[in-house]
Amino acid sequence: MPDHEQKHQEPHQESHQEENQQVLRLVVGSTKEEIPLGEEERSGVSDEELSRWIEQLCISKAEEFRMLGYEHVEPQEIWECISDKHQKNGMPALHRLVNDILSLKVTQFMNWMTMSIYKSSFK
Repeated sequence: MPDHEQKHQEPHQESHQEENQQVLRLVVGSTKEEIPLGEEERSGVSDEELSRWIEQLCISKAEEFRMLGYEHVEPQEIWECISDKHQKNGMPALHRLVNDILSLKVTQFMNWMTMSIYKSSFK
């Protein structure tokens, strides 16, 4: 489990074309993901802006959880929770990723935290 005292790192990203599909490479903290982007999702928005938006969504969700009494939730943990959800099938399109962050419930997040701790104790 990540140290809660650790400073939040700025995301780093780059995009490239793979077989005519644009991909956003997003790094939030130590987590690296590739997100497929359709033309309608790009529409003149830079990778840096997309990355900042996703980071802001994670920050906002962590703040929401803090307001509900879960004081030690960090944006990095929100991102890891969402990333783990898509680990098996790969990252979804950007609009689905945004929906997953915005619709994340405390119970889903706490179940993920519990399972993460459980899995890390057996490594």
